[in-house]
Amino acid sequence: MSAPSSNWKHPSAQQKQKYGLVDLPDDFEPTAEETVLLDMYKTVQTYERHAAKLKEEAARARLAAAEEEFNKRMKPKKTMRAPSEMKQKSDGVHSSAEQDEYGNEIPAFRDDDRMEEVDQTTMRERREAKLEALRIEVEEAKQQKQSDEDALRQQLLQEQEPILDGPVMKRKRIDETNDQATKSLIANITAASTPPHEFSKALNLSVTQGRLLFPTSSEQDQRWSPPASAIGPNDGALKIRLAGFDISKAQVGQGNNTIVIKFMAPAQSKRFSMNITTPEYEDNLDSVLFHFNPRHFERGGQVVLNNKLDGNWEQHIALPLSQLPLLFGEASCTLVIQITGDGFDVFMRAADYTAVSDGLVHIARWEHRKELPASDLVLQFPSTDDYGNIENWILYKVWWGHQDVRAKPDAQVPGVNAYDADHPRKLFVSNLAKLFTEADMDVRKAELERAFRKYGGDRGVSVIAPMNATYAFIEMENERQADIALTEMATQYKLKRARRSRHEALQEKRAAAAAGGITTGAGTTWD
Repeated sequence: MSAPSSNWKHPSAQQKQKYGLVDLPDDFEPTAEETVLLDMYKTVQTYERHAAKLKEEAARARLAAAEEEFNKRMKPKKTMRAPSEMKQKSDGVHSSAEQDEYGNEIPAFRDDDRMEEVDQTTMRERREAKLEALRIEVEEAKQQKQSDEDALRQQLLQEQEPILDGPVMKRKRIDETNDQATKSLIANITAASTPPHEFSKALNLSVTQGRLLFPTSSEQDQRWSPPASAIGPNDGALKIRLAGFDISKAQVGQGNNTIVIKFMAPAQSKRFSMNITTPEYEDNLDSVLFHFNPRHFERGGQVVLNNKLDGNWEQHIALPLSQLPLLFGEASCTLVIQITGDGFDVFMRAADYTAVSDGLVHIARWEHRKELPASDLVLQFPSTDDYGNIENWILYKVWWGHQDVRAKPDAQVPGVNAYDADHPRKLFVSNLAKLFTEADMDVRKAELERAFRKYGGDRGVSVIAPMNATYAFIEMENERQADIALTEMATQYKLKRARRSRHEALQEKRAAAAAGGITTGAGTTWD
C-alpha cells in the first residue's frame, strides 16, 4: 500500500479524484484540536508501518530457511566403494558389471571423474518450483496483511475515511435551501462533545437569566488554581460576589438562586473545597453557611458538607465518592448548587454521566443552620485547608443566576429532612397542572385563595405556587383552621401537612428568642 502524500495542503491528483479533495490555502493552519487528531492519525500509521515491516521480515526469514533446507536436500552425495575396487584398470574404465560392497551397481566412469554426475537441469526445475510455491505463500501473506490493516483501520477510525497525512478540505455540498456555512472538520467529528472548560448546552444557562462571573474576560484559557506559595486559606483565595440574592424570592423558586461551577480535579489531588458565606465574613472565614469539600483518599474517598459558626466547624455530612459521579481524574466536572428555603441542594454532572437528560444528579441537601441574610452572598475558593496544605484543582467557569427548582418535593437524598417538623398552619397541595407562565401562576393563586378563603380568617389564606411546579403551599390563619381544611377539602384536592422549611424554623427561632424564649408549634432544635 503506497504511503499518502506528505504535502497535505496540496493533495495529489489521485487523492483529489478518489476522495474529492481540493487544495488548501498556503496560510492555512490547523487548530489545536485538529493537530491532536492528526497526531493520532500519524501514530496509527506508524503502528501500521511497523506491523507491515515485521510481517515482511518474518516472510523473508521463512523464505531463506526454506531455500536453505531445499539446498541441503539437493546437495549431491558421494558413492561409497570398497578400497580394493578403487585400483585403476589399464583401460581406465570399470566393468559395467562392477558392484560396490553394498551390492549397488556402479556405472562406468573415467578414473579422473570419480564423483557421480548430477542432473543439473532437474535440480533447477525443482528449485524453481519450490521458489514459485514460496512466492505464492508470500503473496497470500501480503493479501492477508492488507485485509488485517483494513479491518484495524476501520476499527480505529470507526468507519471514517482513510487516513491522510494532514488536514484536508472536502468539497462543499451546496444546499440551495440553506446558505449557512458548513461545519468545520472537528465540529463534524465531535458534534456532540463539549470542551472541558465550557458548560454543556444541556444545562440551558440563559444569558437573560444570569451571567458568567468567572472568568471576567473573554479569554478562553483563563482559569484559577490555588497558588503554590499560599500559606493559609485566604492567601491568594478567589472570592466572587453573588449579587442580587434575596432569600424571600429563593423560598418560592424566584430570583437568583443557582450557582454552576465547571472545574477539574487531577487524579493525584487529595482535596479541594469551596464555601458560601456573607460579605462580612469573606476575609476571615469565621462563619460559613455552606462548605463543599471532596477528599480523595480520606476513608476511601468522601465529600464532606458542613458549615462553620463562630470559627468552629459543626456536625458534617459525609458522602462516599463511590456513590457519586466521578470527581477526581476526569477531564472536567460540573457542580450545581441551588439555594431554596430548605437549604443548599447540590447536583453533580460528570463528563460521562447520562442518568438524566442534562446529566445532573441530586446528590445531597445541606439544610440551613443559620438564617440567610436578605443581601448578597460570597462564593469563596480557599487556597489551602485549615492546616496550610495546598489544595490541588483547576477552576474553569462560574455562572450565577436563576433556574427552576430542580429538587423534587419528595427527594430522598442525604441531608433531606434532617430537620423534620410539620408546619402548624401550612398545607401541601399536589397533583396540580404544571405552570409555565406568570399568568398561569396568578390564576393558580387566585383559584386556591378562593377555595380556601374561609380558613384564612379576616386576612384570608397565603398561597405560594412555584413556577414549573405541580404543587402549591397554602398557609391558614391558625393550626385549628388548617386541621379543618385538611379534613373538608381532602375530597377536592390532594392535601397533606407541609413540612416547615429550615429557613422558616430559623426565623421562628429568632422571633421566639426575641420574645423571651416562647416557641410556637413543633420544636425547632436541630442539633
